[in-house]
Amino acid sequence: MALPHFYLENQVLAQETDAVFALRLADDDAKHARALRLAPSEHIAVIDAAKDYFECEIVSFDRDGCLVRIAQKIEDERFRPTVVLVQGITKGEKMDGIIRHGTEIGIAGFVPLTCERSIVKLDEKKAVARTERWRSIAKSAAMQSGQPDVPDVCEPMGLSAVCEFARNAHAVLVCWEEASSGSIRAAIRGALGAQGVLPEDARVIVVVGPEGGFSRREVSALCDANPFASTVSLGPSILRTETAGLLAPALAIYELGGLS
Repeated sequence: MALPHFYLENQVLAQETDAVFALRLADDDAKHARALRLAPSEHIAVIDAAKDYFECEIVSFDRDGCLVRIAQKIEDERFRPTVVLVQGITKGEKMDGIIRHGTEIGIAGFVPLTCERSIVKLDEKKAVARTERWRSIAKSAAMQSGQPDVPDVCEPMGLSAVCEFARNAHAVLVCWEEASSGSIRAAIRGALGAQGVLPEDARVIVVVGPEGGFSRREVSALCDANPFASTVSLGPSILRTETAGLLAPALAIYELGGLS
């Protein structure tokens, strides 16, 4: 059975000098730990602020805090490709699901994109509130699925900011229903091969539009943002944005060797 995972924001366990010490959990993590009814002698996985991975044994856990001792430092050598999803902002709770399930499959980061055909338009106050919610969802999903890191979730960006964000990626895959050809496999292999970049060193950005899709202007701007950007097809079916937002990055992760 997988250990419950917790992420520390401001504590480096290698700097702890006592054999038994207090774990400085964020409020939401402490709430989660209480819900799990963790008891002395149980073990948990802790990823600290230095991104080091430890298995810790609980010595005591009560309202005053959680005391632990380090059982072992874990060298996690699983390969996780860096695939970032730029997702056109969706209506309702679809974005929540994309971030939750995308975290589970190993997406490294999420960039909400405001598009011409986006049904949802967020003002600054709503954008901040939604971003906080999405980050909370990503953290919860990372804890549940045992990810070694919590994905980055950026505040919503416009087209020009996303184009700048994509400028230094090794490959940018723009999923477009009007693309007559071009597979994710061919796009990744072509881009990495042309640059001599290994999959473990690659940073790949996958771009998916909102419910109304991309305009031709947006597709042109995204493809012009990076010399290794291209449109890709996800097959003959017209997929919902929440389907494409999970399928496309999953295929990219697979092609990079991350699901083997």
